[in-house]
Amino acid sequence: MNTLLKFSGLNLFVELLNKIKNKELRSFLSFFLTAILGAGTNFFTRILYKPVFVSFGFADKPAFQLSIFAGYMTATIVTFIPNKVFAFSAKESGNTKRESVKFVIIAVVALGIQLGLSSLTFDFVANKYFTDYSLTLRETFSHIVGMGFSFLANFYGHKFLTFRSTGIYDKIKTRSTP
Repeated sequence: MNTLLKFSGLNLFVELLNKIKNKELRSFLSFFLTAILGAGTNFFTRILYKPVFVSFGFADKPAFQLSIFAGYMTATIVTFIPNKVFAFSAKESGNTKRESVKFVIIAVVALGIQLGLSSLTFDFVANKYFTDYSLTLRETFSHIVGMGFSFLANFYGHKFLTFRSTGIYDKIKTRSTP
């Protein structure tokens, strides 16, 4: 792991975070920096995916929504390990399978928030008040609004559910065992 950190340049990031004594602040900053990776992946892949969906025959709005979905799913895959290791310090929890299931559940909820708010912003704000701007700018603005709310849903969902032992799994396991 240390070799990977050194090779990627993340060792400086880890050293900086280790100097922050407040655990909550360190966790939030780690998640925020990991979220920047996810947001960048989400944002840029959405731009790359949209022409693909248009070439499949989708109109602009469905292509926009599908590209947000595809970009979000790509970012979710890219950010699971950094979230587990850096943002929530759960690299040695031994619960990776359980955490990945909870990660996907939170991601689906946050995806719904992102898709819903991006679409609502596009329909009721961008297309209503920013008609003089290009379609690309209106979509980008709407996508960023959705990403902002999705960030909050992801942070609190992962903080309070994904990388924390809630005891729910153990209760279900004891009930299902004869």
